[in-house]
Amino acid sequence: MQRRRADRWCGRWVSAVALTGVLMGWLAAGAWAGASGRTVQLSIVTGGTGGVYYVLGGGLASLLSRRLPGVNAVAEVTSASVDNILLVADKEAEIAFSLSDTAYLAAQGMGPFEQTGPVPIRVLTMIYQNYNHLVARAGSGIQSVPDLRGKRVSTGAPGSGTEVTALRILRAYGLDPDRDVRRDFLGVAESADALRDGRIDAFFWSGGYPTGAVMDLASTPGFDVYVVPMGEIVPKLVEEYGPFYAVATFPAGAYNGDVREATTTVGVPNVLLVHADMDEQLTYEIVKAIFEYKDELVAIHPSAAEITVQDGPTSQIAPYHPGAIRYFQQQGTWGR
Repeated sequence: MQRRRADRWCGRWVSAVALTGVLMGWLAAGAWAGASGRTVQLSIVTGGTGGVYYVLGGGLASLLSRRLPGVNAVAEVTSASVDNILLVADKEAEIAFSLSDTAYLAAQGMGPFEQTGPVPIRVLTMIYQNYNHLVARAGSGIQSVPDLRGKRVSTGAPGSGTEVTALRILRAYGLDPDRDVRRDFLGVAESADALRDGRIDAFFWSGGYPTGAVMDLASTPGFDVYVVPMGEIVPKLVEEYGPFYAVATFPAGAYNGDVREATTTVGVPNVLLVHADMDEQLTYEIVKAIFEYKDELVAIHPSAAEITVQDGPTSQIAPYHPGAIRYFQQQGTWGR
C-alpha cells in the first residue's frame, strides 16, 4: 500500500497528468477492460493504518486487480472520509471509503465542504457499520462523555469522518469541543499510542469492530481499556442531523475481554463512493466483483460479512451510480 501525501498536488501529479487524458478516453468509450492493451489504474483511498478502511481497502484493491482484467488497483493511506471525498472530487482517486454522515455533507456542500459546494459523488454500495469508540484507560474516572470535561482528548485526524462524528457527539452531550476539552488531532494508531503513554486521557475513533489498533492497545500487558457507552445519545443525533445514526453494541468480552458487559454506542453506516463521471460499465463490474467475491473480503476482515445485496442499495445520502443501479436491479434488490 502507498501513503497519500498531505499535499495532494505532489507525488502523483506528473503521472496523473500523463494518465488522465488516456484513461478518460478509454473510460468514456467504455473500453476499461484493457481493450487497448493498457491497464486502468484505480486508486482506492481508505484511512489510517490502524483502521478497518485501510485493511479492507487493501483487500478490495487486491480483489479488483485479480478479478477484473485490465485493472490495477492500489489502496492508499489517508485521513479518511473528508479527505477521501475531496480526492475523488479532484479525480485524484477513483474509489473512496466514507462514513454516511460525512458523505451526506459532501453531497449537500455543507460542513467541511462549504467552500467546494456540492461534490459530484455517487454511491457504489453501502458496506458495513462503523462503531464509534470512545476509549479511555480503565480506572481513569472517565465513564461517560461528560467526564471528558477538562481532559485531553483526541477527536480524530483532521479531515476524518471520526472528527465530524466526535464533534457532533460532544455537542450533543452539551460539551463545547473547543472550550470544554483539550483536543488532539490523531489517527487511531497514534491515539492508541498516546493513550498508552499517558499523553492523552481518551480518544474517539469511528471504525469497524474489531479495530486492530484498539485490539492491540487492549492486549498491552498491564493496560486495560474502558469503552465509554454512548448509545443513549443516538435519538438526539438523529433529531439534529438526520437518519444516519443507529444504536450499535459492543458485545461483552470485546477487545480482549476489557469490555466486560454489552456496551451500546453510536453506529453509522459506511459507503463506497466514486465520481459521477466514472464509466458505467467499469462501475458495474466493480460492484459485481465485490458481491461475487465477498468471501475474499470477509477473509481480510469480518466486517465485510455485513456487505449484502439487500442492504447495498439502501443508502440515502447521495445518488447511486448508474452502473451500481444496474447491478442491484439485476439482483432484484433495487428500490425495495
